[in-house]
Amino acid sequence: MEKKATSNETQLLTSKKDVSGCNEEDDCRENELLIRNPKSALRLEAAPISNGYSGVQSSGPCNGMGGVEDAQCTAPAATTTTTTTTSATCRAEGQQQLMELEDRETWSKKIDFLLSVIGYAVDLGNVWRFPYICYQNGGGAFLIPYTIMAIFGGIPLFYMELALGQYHRNGCISIWRKICPIFKGIGFAICIIDLYVASYYNTIMAWAFYYLVSSFTTELPWTSCTNAWNTGNCTNYFSKDNVSWTLYSISPAEEFYTRQVLQVHRSNGLDDLGGISWQLTLCLLLIFTIVYFSIWKGVKTSGKVVWVTATFPYIILFILLVRGATLPGAWRGVLYYLKPDWQKLLATEVWVDAAAQIFFSLGPGFGVLLAYASYNKFHNNCYQDALVTSTVNCMTSFVSGFVIFTVLGYMAEMRNEDVSEVAKDTGPSLLFITYAEAIANMPASTFFAIIFFLMLLTLGLDSTFAGLEGVITGVLDEFPHVWSKRRELFVLGLIIICFLGSLATLTFGGAYVVKLFEEYATGPAVLTVVFLEAVAVAWFYGITQFCNDVKEMLGFAPGWYWRVCWVAISPIFLLFVTCSFLSNPPELRLFDYNYPYWTTVLGYCIGTSSVICIPIYMVYRLIVTPGTLKERILKSITPETATEIPIGDIRMNAV
Repeated sequence: MEKKATSNETQLLTSKKDVSGCNEEDDCRENELLIRNPKSALRLEAAPISNGYSGVQSSGPCNGMGGVEDAQCTAPAATTTTTTTTSATCRAEGQQQLMELEDRETWSKKIDFLLSVIGYAVDLGNVWRFPYICYQNGGGAFLIPYTIMAIFGGIPLFYMELALGQYHRNGCISIWRKICPIFKGIGFAICIIDLYVASYYNTIMAWAFYYLVSSFTTELPWTSCTNAWNTGNCTNYFSKDNVSWTLYSISPAEEFYTRQVLQVHRSNGLDDLGGISWQLTLCLLLIFTIVYFSIWKGVKTSGKVVWVTATFPYIILFILLVRGATLPGAWRGVLYYLKPDWQKLLATEVWVDAAAQIFFSLGPGFGVLLAYASYNKFHNNCYQDALVTSTVNCMTSFVSGFVIFTVLGYMAEMRNEDVSEVAKDTGPSLLFITYAEAIANMPASTFFAIIFFLMLLTLGLDSTFAGLEGVITGVLDEFPHVWSKRRELFVLGLIIICFLGSLATLTFGGAYVVKLFEEYATGPAVLTVVFLEAVAVAWFYGITQFCNDVKEMLGFAPGWYWRVCWVAISPIFLLFVTCSFLSNPPELRLFDYNYPYWTTVLGYCIGTSSVICIPIYMVYRLIVTPGTLKERILKSITPETATEIPIGDIRMNAV
């Protein structure tokens, strides 16, 4: 039987000869689709290859959806009617699946993929969050837990998602049919989390765009206290006059940020957000317009845009690093940044911060790595990609610390204060107040302000491209009949939804909403999602099967280190961070506003609204699956569809 199939391969690949039916003894072929006896462990297919991919999913029925044995095209034909019906079904569904896979695009070049992943991983958090977390948790000593958490937690999870996406070639929703169907709710949870991120992350870019537009002046507007938005407490200690800094003094940069850009003084908090800032609305509208025309055609267009958005920040970081190193007092900032405090290593929160920082920096769990890797060629070396991109990301965070702290040292020198006093600002305030103020008082301040805020925009844009691509790929792969030919329309609708969802962050109290979403809507939710993802892959799909998949792609299987990390260390790593967060929820405070208790409850409700998709889908899956409870569970944890392994012009479906 096997020998006969081999001898007829060439004829089957080129012939248009019709076959009236399927039976257990003979292979059947419909429209260039070669389907073999279901008793065989592998099935050969001869459909045309498109972009290095292949295609018809299989494991049982010809529609690739498993679990209904009597629908297989290879079942014996009792009557001519049955044979004709089954043959027609195989033909229609085979054509449909082939069409879907032939239409799947790939990266034009390998470098497009690498730049896209680097651009996604390297975002605004690398510039402000890592330096702050580092000096807060022991300076140079923090690099020890950070490195350990990267080696045993972050990088293995990063590699796992790239391998899953590249092997199965599906987005975050439909990929679970090939891994463990009962966990499909993870895909829906990821899409909701990505929408939450898009609703506030782009608003931070709107702030940066506002600063960029305001920088095109001979004198930056946050350098003086003579503007309409300034108060009597405004104190410019960079002026030539002798100025005393008091407890009530406020820098002009802080007043520009809070009273002109955000206008938080016109809001009383989350229970009274106030009106919408039309200036920020226009800025956000322009940003979403750029995003739409960058991703509407797929990775072939976004892969070209990232040549600018992913490389430009490194040029600017280098310029700012050189400039910062030449400023008076820069050494004070560097010393404060790296001086080790070994006692900090005994504190649990330092290790929690290290784990959280590396996790959110590399970014597994947002569906992006799955989506981007799914457009790779099957035999692409994703192992090498994981090591290169994760190393670049970590090094960027480290270098960004020098860029920030050389300037903070300069600020401390000018104020005649300790660096710890200057570095009190955290989060976006570190960029929009402290760093903006330092730039404003440098020679050629306009030039440095323009390139700095351009850098922030480019850092944010490719992360937005990635987050939305995770949703787009997930939905298009799950509902190809509806959206596969209407990508531009779907992307437009998605952009409009994200814009409307951002309106609350554009109000005068929008900064309070951004802080709430940042701390609660994404943090614990995405940690839970990746924990369940790691468990599903390592324990339900099986670490042996997963390693065999990797071997099919790369030619070598992951070693014991990767296996131990995926099976035990990485899930424990995620569980550790999640439990630490839930046991000690952050007490939110922004400017002079202390978040009331009900906002914490609201935050947890927002976070739960995405994760709740997972148990809901599990219950739904068990209800709709026929059979006894045991049979339902077994069917729900067994992959429905196979993944196609391209071998030259022939595809072998692993069952």
